[in-house]
Amino acid sequence: MFKKYVSDLKAEFKGYNGKKLTQDLMAGLTVAAVALPLALAFGVSSGADAASGLVTAIVAGIVIGILSGASYQISGPTGAMAAILLSVSAKYGITGVLTEGATQLVFIDTPGLHRARNSLGEYMVRQVGSSVSDVDLAVLVVALGVATTVALYYITGLSMTTMVGVMSGAVTNTPGLGAAQQAFSDMHAGADAPDIATGYAVAYPLGVVGAILTLIGLRYLLRIDVKREEAAAGQDSDAQKDLTTRRLSVEIVNAAVNGKTVAEIRDLALRDFVISRISRGGGSPELADASTALHCGDRILLIAAPRDVEALVALLGREVDAEPMVHDKAMISRRILITKPELNGKTLSELRVRSTCGVTITRINRSGIDLVASGNLQLQIGDRVTVVGPELSVAHAERLFGNSLKRLNHPNLIPIFTGIALGVLLGSISFWIPGIPQPVKLGLAGGPLIVAILIGRYGPHYKLVTYTTMSANLMLREVGISLFLAGVGLGAGEEFVPTLAAGGYVWIAYGAVITVVPLLLAGIFGRFYYKLNYYTLIGVLSGASTNPPALAYSAEQTSSDAPSVGYATVYPLSMFLRVLAAQLLILIFG
Repeated sequence: MFKKYVSDLKAEFKGYNGKKLTQDLMAGLTVAAVALPLALAFGVSSGADAASGLVTAIVAGIVIGILSGASYQISGPTGAMAAILLSVSAKYGITGVLTEGATQLVFIDTPGLHRARNSLGEYMVRQVGSSVSDVDLAVLVVALGVATTVALYYITGLSMTTMVGVMSGAVTNTPGLGAAQQAFSDMHAGADAPDIATGYAVAYPLGVVGAILTLIGLRYLLRIDVKREEAAAGQDSDAQKDLTTRRLSVEIVNAAVNGKTVAEIRDLALRDFVISRISRGGGSPELADASTALHCGDRILLIAAPRDVEALVALLGREVDAEPMVHDKAMISRRILITKPELNGKTLSELRVRSTCGVTITRINRSGIDLVASGNLQLQIGDRVTVVGPELSVAHAERLFGNSLKRLNHPNLIPIFTGIALGVLLGSISFWIPGIPQPVKLGLAGGPLIVAILIGRYGPHYKLVTYTTMSANLMLREVGISLFLAGVGLGAGEEFVPTLAAGGYVWIAYGAVITVVPLLLAGIFGRFYYKLNYYTLIGVLSGASTNPPALAYSAEQTSSDAPSVGYATVYPLSMFLRVLAAQLLILIFG
């Protein structure tokens, strides 16, 4: 056994170089920065001294390092989670930790990480700066919801803890519920407010139905022409034009580009595009790359974003029939899966597939969205690349990229739990707002969500594989939300029926007001002021309400992706604002 271990160790360090050493040192310093302070704190808090915690961390690190590598092993700085859940464990025991801590984290972190890695993390960071109208509308929805809650607080005389619970249920915002409970507990030395969970449980059902009914009502109130909006959603949506591609054939007739290379034309056009094939003088198509020179009379097969097509055709020449170029028997087109971990985070320009494999990459499909294969685009595990070239060259490209469905069947759990640990750390950081007596935290809900989005966006840059199989993702999400809601129900169940019998059914009406009024006012404003397409509008409203059932309804009303894109654009910001708002209401009025 020892000989095999030594043999495996030698194989592991084969080809080890200075670059890998630098990466390992950075990884070690990162883990040390997290683990060592925690180890010292755990030693003191457990009744021992700091040295005991340090020795424990060193011994555990050596054991994990020696025994790591098994497919069933997950090792990481999960001590951060233990630090946050320490008070919960002391008060409620391990059962409380499992039901109220881990399930909430899995529920929040898993869909957040999944959405983020599925190009949405990349898209959200970019889109928040471009779709100002969508973001403004989402902020308006949240602000109107908070204003309605405060107004009902003064009108009805109910406690703010009850109203915050009703508000969280009315917008189906479970993280807001958790943030409010945590804020109240921090403010009152660990005390609990059961009416927060009770208000949430009472208002939640109508929060789902009310949002959908409001979206339906907007369609009739705004007199929406469904067919015209459907066409506009597919043709005029800027978001769609950024996230799709179009293929066409162009004949070069502009003398100004005669003799220029593809790279020079790309610099001149200031747009991303790919020229996959070129036919000179009516001859057979051949592959093109950045160094290929174009001449008048050449015909090219061009792939670009739809919004850039008109400008590119005007620059190069005129559009012609693409059939002869597409159906050339000497060239084949095939979609290949990226399954090799070493390719994760690499850009297309770094791979140099044109010179190494003899093929051209024209498009990259990520989560059903086609992206233009620009040189600076980073690949991710699970991407499908469209390659064009001779059959033997395409087969070579398959070996380069992996193209193995079997490899994708294994979920990558380490990024999920790393995201949870980092999210807990971020959520535990307190920051002060002038005029607020207590510090505000992102909490166990907001922290993991923000970290998940950042990991999805920047993880590939640091070679972090964030791909998770859909089955594993859905399993974690469904189990997490089921257990968390079960914990909420158990906490609220004792007071639920007595509350309704004592007149708590009125809370349902208050929740309906908090659900309907902000969506109705913001929908009218977004339609008439920002001139938003109806399907984009209902997607934005669903995202601002953090309401997945409303998104599901919206997506079923159209064949376009406008509702999903609108939802994804505003969801992270809306979630952050709702978590923050729930805490602020508790800290100011509670």
